Amino acid sequence: MINIPSLRPESRYGLPVADHILFNRHYVLGYSYYFRQAKWAMEIVDSSMMTLERADNFRPDFRIPEMFRADLADYEESGFDRGHLVASANQNEVAIQNSETFLLSNMAPQKPQFNRGIWKQLETAVRKLDAKEDIYETYVISGPIFDFDTPIARIGASDDNGVTLPVPNSYFKSVLTEDKRGDLNMWSFVLPNEASDKPLESFLVPTVVVERLVGIFLWDRLTGQKIEQEKKNVRKMWKT
Repeated sequence: MINIPSLRPESRYGLPVADHILFNRHYVLGYSYYFRQAKWAMEIVDSSMMTLERADNFRPDFRIPEMFRADLADYEESGFDRGHLVASANQNEVAIQNSETFLLSNMAPQKPQFNRGIWKQLETAVRKLDAKEDIYETYVISGPIFDFDTPIARIGASDDNGVTLPVPNSYFKSVLTEDKRGDLNMWSFVLPNEASDKPLESFLVPTVVVERLVGIFLWDRLTGQKIEQEKKNVRKMWKT
């Protein structure tokens, strides 16, 4: 039996479930047909290989069946940004690498003040973390969170069945680093889809909270008695 996670470096420590797994050249994405957007997107951040300008070529992902995929028209005049899950600035060593981050499968509706504010700050902080001299690799998984106890906004014109694109209430980002000593460190964040001037540390949560909110396992390949103990210990304070 082929062990799919072992085929990609991004999924070294786990590959969550999704309706449709999309293997891009430099990141892996799990798509939700129900929400018409990604359930999660996984990448390795390499801050030393960032040299290109943004491609800005937003476009549908035609690997997804038409009835389940988002389109540019969904975002037009909606008041919401096409928010990257895998940040463009994280993947710009070569042109095609950056271009693939502008597939709409890698987008989710974000309020402009959130996308250009606290979410961007967190993306920048992750790159700063990866740039530290003692960090070998930085793994990141990001995605939307829907709270069904609160109203969920929708954008885009409804299709023949009245289906529109739901707007996430919050977003998560889980960061796993491996340093030169072989130590692992993990931080997970849940950020409401709204403007905020709070420090990033205030959005830290135990990784299990994200798993319960989204319905996936994160970094589930951290197994075995020794590693399980490490997994408990890696949830340390955020330091960049």
